[in-house]
Amino acid sequence: MKHSVSWTFNAIDRRITAWMSWYGLVFLRFGLGTIFLWFGVLKFFPSLDPPGELALATKTVETLSLGLVGPGLARVMLATWETAIGLGLLSNMFMRTTLFLLFVQMAGTVTPLVLFPDDTWQQFPFVMTLEGQYIVKNIVLVGAGFVIGAKVRGERFSEAVVRMRSLHSVPDE
Repeated sequence: MKHSVSWTFNAIDRRITAWMSWYGLVFLRFGLGTIFLWFGVLKFFPSLDPPGELALATKTVETLSLGLVGPGLARVMLATWETAIGLGLLSNMFMRTTLFLLFVQMAGTVTPLVLFPDDTWQQFPFVMTLEGQYIVKNIVLVGAGFVIGAKVRGERFSEAVVRMRSLHSVPDE
C-alpha cells in the first residue's frame, strides 16, 4: 500500500512538473510581454501613466544623454522601446533583439538609484521611496528575461544545469 501511494504521488508530481515545464515559459513570456506592452503604451499618454515614474524615467534619459534628449522625446522613446519589447515577447519573434532591448532598458531603469538618490531613497540603504521600490521590483523582470533567454535555443533547463556544473567543477586531484 505504501509503495502504491508513493508511486501514485510521484506519477502525479511528474505530470504536474512536466505540464509546468511545458507551459510555464509561455505564461512567463506572455506575462512579461503584457507588462512591457501595457506600460509602454501608457507612456504614449502621459496623463494615464504614473507621474512619479514617468518623470524620473524622462529625467534619467535626459541626464544620460547629457541633456540632448528632453523629457518629451524621452517619453516617446521609452514608450516605443517598451512597446517593442512587449510586442517581441508576445509574438515570440526576434527574441535575441527583444531580450537585448529588455536588458538595456532594465540597466537604464536602475540608474536613478545612483543618479538621483534623493528621489529613490528615504533612508539609504534600507528605506526606499515609492519610485525606488518601483525600480527594485524590476529584478523580477530581469530574472524572467534570463529564463526566457535561456530557452532561446530551445535547450532544456536540465541540460543547461549539467553543462554549467561541468564548466564550474574542479577536477579531481
